[in-house]
Amino acid sequence: MTVKIVILASDEQDIKELRVYLIKQFSISTWQDTLGNLKKSIRVLSDFPYSGAIPEEFERLNISQYRQIISGMNRIIYEVRQDILYIHIIVDARRDLKTLLIRRLLRTV
Repeated sequence: MTVKIVILASDEQDIKELRVYLIKQFSISTWQDTLGNLKKSIRVLSDFPYSGAIPEEFERLNISQYRQIISGMNRIIYEVRQDILYIHIIVDARRDLKTLLIRRLLRTV
């Protein structure tokens, strides 16, 4: 089953923030490696959309339509609807997801 991948606008902001962080804290080379790994992981999802697990934070709330895969030190959180896979969040795995979600909600208000 191959699905179409859609990266949501909110996730584009996540990618920009991740880029700035990695270049500032490490190097442009680290960013380029990370971006390459993220792209590879997303390509795998297009063929195996249900390969990810339900994130623990969502499972505790009985929200089961979201899944995640780990790509290096990053989490890719996505949702599959019919033949489209929506990428909602790409975030450093060490960051607190709850804080990120609250910040994102406040940003839209």
